[in-house]
Amino acid sequence: MDFHRKEDLLVTASHDDSIRLYDTANAALQKTVYDKKHGVDLICFTHHPSSVIFSSRNNSDESLQYLSLYDNRILRYFKGHQNRVVSLCMSPTNDSFMSGSMDHTVRLWDLRVNACQGLLRLRGKPTVAYDQQGLVFAVAMEGGAIKLFDSRSYDKGPFDTFLVGGDTAEVSDIKFSNDGKQMLLSTTNNHIYVLDAYGGEKRCGFVLEACSDNLEACFSPDGQFVLSGSGDGSLRAWNINSGNEVACWTNHAGIPTVVKWAPRRVMFASASSVLALWIPGPPKIPSNDATPKE
Repeated sequence: MDFHRKEDLLVTASHDDSIRLYDTANAALQKTVYDKKHGVDLICFTHHPSSVIFSSRNNSDESLQYLSLYDNRILRYFKGHQNRVVSLCMSPTNDSFMSGSMDHTVRLWDLRVNACQGLLRLRGKPTVAYDQQGLVFAVAMEGGAIKLFDSRSYDKGPFDTFLVGGDTAEVSDIKFSNDGKQMLLSTTNNHIYVLDAYGGEKRCGFVLEACSDNLEACFSPDGQFVLSGSGDGSLRAWNINSGNEVACWTNHAGIPTVVKWAPRRVMFASASSVLALWIPGPPKIPSNDATPKE
């Protein structure tokens, strides 16, 4: 699931091998396309509102595809990964993107070129993210290590490495705040950590109810709050500065494994077997004042 940065659009990839494009201003489905041959898994917008990149679920040789939603046409295949892609991230500033795979590699790509532009071999299952300026990218590795690379000289190795103190669980998702000062880590043992992006110090951490699937959290646009689904089916929000839970919404259908905030509106989306768009009301616990549009 991904929001477009400049348009009121949301794209989703589902286990039924469908890709759906939504108009978030009107909560309306615009288009549905299928890829039964390859399957669809991770997805994100390019800078063009009608184009996406997505990872294949069934075919590791053609593991990444560049798709035009306008005419449902594959513009390019990106080959190289030998196993499932588990992390996918588009640069916020240019046509570069990154993918992390179960084959223990991170590959750097350019939408305009079929061939891989860079390769990092790492331990474990890597998770990747660009900062909002596209100058730095982070790679989370086995044992809770976070390595930071300069996007322009990544071949020289990481310029800094952080360890999430006391927790060696695998990082399933990593994000930067919009101002680039914080990083958000979601782990496979149902923990969320907020780190200082410059020094790596842990600012706060939150524990979720256990869930068999990985849970993806997100920052609010101002970087003051963290939102996440939980294994009990609820959606929760925390204040980063105080560390306190400030909202809990319990009327979600299923466990919301993915949560993302819209970059252009006071709205966030959550997804399980259904997609919900939320407009949050004033913080209050317990709270069901954010009404989803499904």
